[in-house]
Amino acid sequence: MPIGRAEIKRLAGLELNALRAADALREDVFENARVTSTGTVIHDVNGEPLFHRIPLTRGKQQVGFADIAVNEALGHPLLAVSHGVDWDEKAILEKAAVAARKARRGLTYDKARFVAYSFPKVAVQFLKGDEEVLMLEWVTWAQVPPSRERNRDEPPGDFERWSLLDEMPAATKRANSRKFLQRTERWRAQQFGGFQPAVLSKTKFLRNVAFKLIETYEIHYSPRTADHAVCFELRGQETNVWCVGASVEMLLLFYRYSYTQTRLATELGLGTASNPNGLPYGQEQKVVDTIEKMTSNALDASMIANPTWTVYRNDLKANRPMISFIPGHSRAVAGYTRNLLVLAGFTPFRGLLVYDPWPPNAGVITRWENFDTMTYRFAFTAALTLV
Repeated sequence: MPIGRAEIKRLAGLELNALRAADALREDVFENARVTSTGTVIHDVNGEPLFHRIPLTRGKQQVGFADIAVNEALGHPLLAVSHGVDWDEKAILEKAAVAARKARRGLTYDKARFVAYSFPKVAVQFLKGDEEVLMLEWVTWAQVPPSRERNRDEPPGDFERWSLLDEMPAATKRANSRKFLQRTERWRAQQFGGFQPAVLSKTKFLRNVAFKLIETYEIHYSPRTADHAVCFELRGQETNVWCVGASVEMLLLFYRYSYTQTRLATELGLGTASNPNGLPYGQEQKVVDTIEKMTSNALDASMIANPTWTVYRNDLKANRPMISFIPGHSRAVAGYTRNLLVLAGFTPFRGLLVYDPWPPNAGVITRWENFDTMTYRFAFTAALTLV
């Protein structure tokens, strides 16, 4: 059954209320926040709608945004929730138009739309008729290069366009579609009919739904969470391809090793600030080598291919931040949550607290990224070996 605009808002409200009821969304940020619109349609590179980016407001202030899937192949309605970064579609398009005129004199186009050119990174695509005339990355306004031929097993680079849908295996699409339809159908159940989810309210939600929080954890200064506050710092990548450098910087900062991204880029082989490059495919081991070298082996780093939920949960629960590689991007991870709707047919939501260094020179905290909608290529862990 197609998802209409009214149901997109309703799905957003229900999924976010469930997280708020579990205290997986902070009270001081999200309690009484509102879902006021269906937001902005974000397309795949192949033109199909992927998700809506929906601003969340509290009073007159925008507190963040939620990404709600409209394509069944993504496997779950809720993709991610972010706070600390505004999403103003009109203002972004105005800036994109100015950047486009600077990038290409005499440019003419009929319309502009948003594209997840390297999911979840976003760009503005300018079209004349059905043909693209320019694509600019959101925030940096760098021109996104055309697609290139890649070996089937080679992941995309740090600044490269690729289609999430076209590169998703057919069996994964079918399995994701079943999960997506099952969840949306459960939310259509009669017992939710009287609940108006446009406002996030833990109290009101719990009056209508039996809900149980299983567990949640965020990195602290020490494992004694009663004594020490959350302790992790966001760093934006200083070029549009230095996501690995910024991720390593964040992990090392937690252990009180302070290095500039320029210094880390030298160790990782990422070029210079004036001539940067991403971490080449097949050289992921450099992350391990750099962490150990820059700490004189005080940290014992490891690389895990195709990491499972258990890998993330165990290291994070041991109060160790991690680095996560997804196709074309790298981020730091500093927490997890897992909750369960006590209703027949629902499955637990599993989310990671992601400190994303993109957009450049800013970054964004995603609370939470739906673990079951993302492809995780590698996880990097670091355990203290010397005291």
